[in-house]
Amino acid sequence: MRARTLADLSAPLMVLRLLATEFPDLPAMSLQVSTIFPDRLSLTFHDDCAGFETWREALNIAPESVVQDVQGGGRTRVLSARTDFAGAVVELTGFAPVPAIESVPTGTGALS
Repeated sequence: MRARTLADLSAPLMVLRLLATEFPDLPAMSLQVSTIFPDRLSLTFHDDCAGFETWREALNIAPESVVQDVQGGGRTRVLSARTDFAGAVVELTGFAPVPAIESVPTGTGALS
């Protein structure tokens, strides 16, 4: 197998350029282009599900196609979705803390 070149990554790099041009005011994220998956642009949002949702809407990814999960012993919410965009796969991943559930002291509920 031959070594990959920068030209092999042209699809996700072109998508990155298009996204920067079409959506310059949307939230910034961590991004990754990899020789392992040369047709994929991964966009990751840390502590920011709102940024994930903004980009999901901009890329016209249906809400029902978002996969929701938790990790870190139930402390971290994970959202993921992917779509084809201009010849590459765009993969969105969002991480955010799961809100702590407040405990209600015994005897303070509506029922007694």
